[in-house]
Amino acid sequence: MNLFTRNLPYSVTSEALKEAFSQHGLVDRAQVIIDHETGRSRGFGFVEMPNTSEAEEALRALDGADWGGRQIVVQPAKPRAPGNPQRRPGATDRTASTVPSHGDIYD
Repeated sequence: MNLFTRNLPYSVTSEALKEAFSQHGLVDRAQVIIDHETGRSRGFGFVEMPNTSEAEEALRALDGADWGGRQIVVQPAKPRAPGNPQRRPGATDRTASTVPSHGDIYD
């Protein structure tokens, strides 16, 4: 089961997220999402737990828990929408027409 976790303190690492959920069962993967421009946490992440009952236990135990002064939210992750799965809302396209060509740079 894939769990979405938000309202994480910006100091939380993927390792700390995995450790917190591991107290409730086996964790295959935990990832805090990082802003590529700033290198800082975006305050949310995903945790994959192979055993559904353990994942549900983690959800019940951790949803609403205080972590570093923030009340975290844990819920089942929703599947990605069809289309471009990597596109963020508000992201701009960088196509060949918007990126200068080699000749444009030196002209």
